[in-house]
Amino acid sequence: MNFKGALLYIGKAIIFGLIMATVFLVATPLLTGNNGSTSLFERQSNQGNELSFAQAVRRAAPAVVNIYSLSVNQSRPLNSGALQGLGSGVIMSKEGYILTNYHVIKRADEIVVALQDGRKFTSEVVGSDSITDLAVLKIEGDSLPIVPINLAVPARVGDVVLAIGNPYNLGQTITQGIISATGRNGLSSGFLDFLQTDAAINAGNSGGALIDTTGQLIGINTAAFQVGGEGGGHGISFAIPIKLAHSIMGKLIKDGRVIRGALGIGGEPVGPVMAQILNLPDLTGVIVTQIDPNGPADKAQLRPRDVITKYEGEAVPGVEMLMDRIAETAPGTQVTITVIRGGTYYDVPVTIGENRGEQ
Repeated sequence: MNFKGALLYIGKAIIFGLIMATVFLVATPLLTGNNGSTSLFERQSNQGNELSFAQAVRRAAPAVVNIYSLSVNQSRPLNSGALQGLGSGVIMSKEGYILTNYHVIKRADEIVVALQDGRKFTSEVVGSDSITDLAVLKIEGDSLPIVPINLAVPARVGDVVLAIGNPYNLGQTITQGIISATGRNGLSSGFLDFLQTDAAINAGNSGGALIDTTGQLIGINTAAFQVGGEGGGHGISFAIPIKLAHSIMGKLIKDGRVIRGALGIGGEPVGPVMAQILNLPDLTGVIVTQIDPNGPADKAQLRPRDVITKYEGEAVPGVEMLMDRIAETAPGTQVTITVIRGGTYYDVPVTIGENRGEQ
């Protein structure tokens, strides 16, 4: 390489070095945040790791109302402070239908609903159902906020949830947790049908909304686990799944009560001992333990120790499924029940009666 070529090579290297130094000086403030603003890395990190449920709350919270009792002997106006806090409720439709718990309103003389925007309404009870602890109220108002709902998306164990309500009449409050356990959707009673969550549900939260992180309603808050005289705080609370609550709401709006079928039996699961005693092929089915006199099962001549294996051709895995199917069958409907009696299978026609429990 001659002298001129060497100078040209060194000159190119110097120019390249100057360009790189300039780029570095310009980029350094963005990377380090020395210009007084948030750095590029910090902004990306914050955006990726931000954890907030504010948008979900904004979507759902306006539709969660406070429910109060107004004594029929009170002549003062609604804004006079004569209201006694009962619980919470959720506006489900633009027509003003509100879902809440039956135990929230069952002893109220007159029910007042307070919205988060400050409006208050007197409401009427459309219907109630003590078995599922649900009630439907109705108010008349314009531009009512409605809770988002999607019945096609089931809650899953581990999902993050938010409980919205009016605990201890302190005003609307949000608590957060996860779904700890899920049950079945149906019309039978008992905690097996409920969503279990560790989100705090205190007195006054009953009837409020349990929502997911998108603001969709997934349940109606109803109870907290209690031991003796202790209140909640054990991280075990329950909500009625929205699919069940929505179904009950439709029945209450239509008929003012839930019309359930009844068979008139008591039953228990098939255990290993009884399966051996009765010579059963497996542990599925329901052993009839009691027959109500003059009930549908008695009229169909079902007997104690009969084992119900199918209901309308559908296999019966256990007690809860059978009771759900019976409850969901309209009274007066004739169904076929398959039983094992003395080792022999029988198809027994039964006309379902009506469960006339407390409404």
